[in-house]
Amino acid sequence: MAGRSVSGSGRVEGKVALVTGAARGTGEQTARLLIEEGARVVVADVQDERGEQVAKDLGDAARFVHLDVSSETDWERATQETVEAYGSLDVLVNIAGLFLMEAVEDTALADFERLVRVNQIGPFLGMRAALEPMKQSGGGSIVNVSSVDGLSAKNGLVAYASTKWALRGMTRVAAIEYGKYGIRVNAVCPEAGGPEMRAPYVPEGIDPAITLAFTHKMLAYQQSREPIELVRDIARMIVFLASDEALSCTGADYPVDAGWTAGKHLKFNPGA
Repeated sequence: MAGRSVSGSGRVEGKVALVTGAARGTGEQTARLLIEEGARVVVADVQDERGEQVAKDLGDAARFVHLDVSSETDWERATQETVEAYGSLDVLVNIAGLFLMEAVEDTALADFERLVRVNQIGPFLGMRAALEPMKQSGGGSIVNVSSVDGLSAKNGLVAYASTKWALRGMTRVAAIEYGKYGIRVNAVCPEAGGPEMRAPYVPEGIDPAITLAFTHKMLAYQQSREPIELVRDIARMIVFLASDEALSCTGADYPVDAGWTAGKHLKFNPGA
């Protein structure tokens, strides 16, 4: 429950979490870390085979459910199965998302709408479906994964950025409306997404995982860390917001970007 004190036996000990997009990338790492910290996790994805394998790897504290986040009926079924299996729903993590890199003039309406369906409507349906189960639990935590591209702008991202900016606004509205039920709603804004998301835009012959450190130039040590650890940093922030350590945190953005959105580093200015 929302008011429970923090214990030392696991940061999310006893909580039940539903994680979308959990068959790979950030979603998978988040599911794994939640399990490590004491939660039971519903691995939700449209990739059945991969999702079932992740749940199997995680053991008895995890189960897989097929979830197309753009489907109302899928959300109703997923939340119902979560409560039936584990007795409650305490944490919802909206990670499932699509990425597209195209100039405005080259972006097809169908592609724009496809990203809206998954990246924006998906979390909306998820937050709506999670409300009653979380009210029954006495509170909870919803974490929406936005992006640094929802905090600033780059060319080539009109469809993707628009959904991530929208998700931040949705997060604030839900935080205001859900607070009276003891439900916190926050947004995590990472720079480094899963390698598979950026793979189509990386030159042939280059491991997409290696490119994760490219955008983490401000902190020199980021260049030598394992790429998977940069992804797990996102999961660590999500777990913090899911835990009772974050009881005073709601309606806010939490960048995990190694200073990407802090400002420009001008090599000819003092302090460079």
